[in-house]
Amino acid sequence: MISASTREDTTIIDLAVQPLREVNALLQAGRRGSQHPYRLKNPRGQHAIAVGLDAPVHVTIEGNVGYYAAGMNKAATVIVEGNAGPGVAENMMSGRVHVKGNASMAAGATARGGFLLIDGDAGARCGISMKGVDIVVRGNVGHMSAFMAQSGALVVCGDAGEAFGDSLYEARLFVRGTVTNLGADCERKDMTHEDRVRLEGLLTAAGIADMSAEDFTLYGSARRLYHFHVDHANVY
Repeated sequence: MISASTREDTTIIDLAVQPLREVNALLQAGRRGSQHPYRLKNPRGQHAIAVGLDAPVHVTIEGNVGYYAAGMNKAATVIVEGNAGPGVAENMMSGRVHVKGNASMAAGATARGGFLLIDGDAGARCGISMKGVDIVVRGNVGHMSAFMAQSGALVVCGDAGEAFGDSLYEARLFVRGTVTNLGADCERKDMTHEDRVRLEGLLTAAGIADMSAEDFTLYGSARRLYHFHVDHANVY
């Protein structure tokens, strides 16, 4: 049985007392069709917190989380008031995940939709194999970010590490700072009006008012890896 308190219609759960498996089951099953808020205290870096949510509940986690927080999210809003371990918002389908600190490697990996906001830096392979998610990182991203990114957008307000956009498909990558080097088949693109509108919308969604689309450089696929050609063998 989950022991919870309420404050201003918010359900408050202490993860130092309640088993995480039971808490996740409660979040997954409860309040469908509503935006009922939950607040989880004392996460203590536990793994797989608030995973598999498929209702528009609102979950705030007070502190740092471990692996795969908010993984497989659908419709829910999850706010992490701390740092996140590897794979935050992995395979997210929809909804919103907001990390107010830094995120480790593979943030937003394979995510198919929704919006991921990281206030700090993101580690290596941010957005790896992303398939429709929009990711905004206020800080820097590590090496091989957007590796094999298929669709969606990655906005980096800081710098990007090595092999950025390696083996990219059709995702759009916007970087405000410098890129150490580009990965195979990733190249700088001219930004169209549609790209600017999309980027401005993402900055607005992230609550970023002191930057504009003109501050960013767009990167996309050169489309040389779609089909093997011997003349391009050196980039495979």
